[in-house]
Amino acid sequence: MTAATPRTGRSLLAAGLLTGLSGLALADSESTLSASESDPNSLGWMQGFPPPVDKTIGQPDSDYFSFPKMRWTVCHFRELLPTTQVSRGLGAPKPLETALDPKIDSVAFVPLGGDEPMTWEQSLSVNYTDGILILHRGRVVYERYFGCLDEAGKHGAMSMTKSMTGLLAEILVAEGKLDDTATVASIVPELGNSAFGTATVRQVMDMTAALEYSEDYSDPEADVWIYNRAANPLPKPADYDGPRSYFEYLQTVRQRGKHGEAFAYKTINTDALGWIIARVSGRAVNEFLSERVWGRIGAEQDAYMTVDSIGTPFAGGGLSAGLRDLGRIGQLMLDRGAVDGLRLFPGIVVDSIRSGGDRAAFAKAGYSTIPGGSYRSMWWVFHNEHGAFAARGVHGQTVYVDPTAQMVIVRFASHPAAKNAVIDPTSLPAYQAVAEYLLASAD
Repeated sequence: MTAATPRTGRSLLAAGLLTGLSGLALADSESTLSASESDPNSLGWMQGFPPPVDKTIGQPDSDYFSFPKMRWTVCHFRELLPTTQVSRGLGAPKPLETALDPKIDSVAFVPLGGDEPMTWEQSLSVNYTDGILILHRGRVVYERYFGCLDEAGKHGAMSMTKSMTGLLAEILVAEGKLDDTATVASIVPELGNSAFGTATVRQVMDMTAALEYSEDYSDPEADVWIYNRAANPLPKPADYDGPRSYFEYLQTVRQRGKHGEAFAYKTINTDALGWIIARVSGRAVNEFLSERVWGRIGAEQDAYMTVDSIGTPFAGGGLSAGLRDLGRIGQLMLDRGAVDGLRLFPGIVVDSIRSGGDRAAFAKAGYSTIPGGSYRSMWWVFHNEHGAFAARGVHGQTVYVDPTAQMVIVRFASHPAAKNAVIDPTSLPAYQAVAEYLLASAD
């Protein structure tokens, strides 16, 4: 593949955060590098004062989200884009009890579509893992770091951000502050003439709103690029006359089809939901996330979110956070909204998410690695025998919650392929195998 043009290249990072789809970590022949070969420390990215010119990643270069450079970038978004804080508050962190189990490395499974077994430890490098955490019954039983990440670092959550946004919406619904049967226009009149106006809040939350929105990256005039240019916080060309923020772009989206009939994964739903949350709560998404969740879970670190040119946090993919703190989020979901007996939100919030969305509508999207699955409130629901559900993001990001095994798995990764469909065959059966191991070892 030839090098990206400056306009397209500068768009890669923001578009990668925006969409949660494939094709963004563009790679040339270096895409064949293994996890160890593409380790950013081994490749020497950004080492030295200053780093060598050929090892420098930053603005205004156009390729910082191409593989293998993106293996450094995922831990350094705030050095490339403006951000806003998700405060942990001023209280002491809540310690996580630890009882590491080295036998987990030897847990074996057969990848989807394969016939040769693979161990858990082997799957970590296959999936270009940067950080992995397993909680069982509230205790850390496994924790490892690779590449750009260490225990004090933060990593891009990508589209797992959507699940935080969906969680906030469910909290407002459960507390009677947001009517999920109401039309979007009744809450955000500015969206009345857009496709969102006639959709219900629930249809936006479950991504069944019918939107005319193309994410064909081969088409330079596709909607995703217009959206990217609008959201990009960097200075725009002098002759640019399009929308200049998330808010402005969302008002231009047209309807295609009938709301509620089919699931279609489009990040603009989440940014519309972020606007709804802000309007109802009187808080920007980052502030409301801090107030209701992050500042109350005993987090070790502040998180942060990327913003557009007017400071609007990117509700669909802008979060970066520490591994353990996302473990706390997973445990919060497992415990139905409580931390050490303190209720942060009603248990029906998690019950609603776990119940799943419209499975027939989801099936129309053709997710072959999640047969029988669904999507509700920006969470992926597997409807498997363990009742598992997950927050998921491109390049391998996961918060996987297994209520039956009382297990939470958090993975940060920088896989060269963006699509989870590429990564699921060596991930989903691995999660299930560890869950079964923990269930058996607890007997």
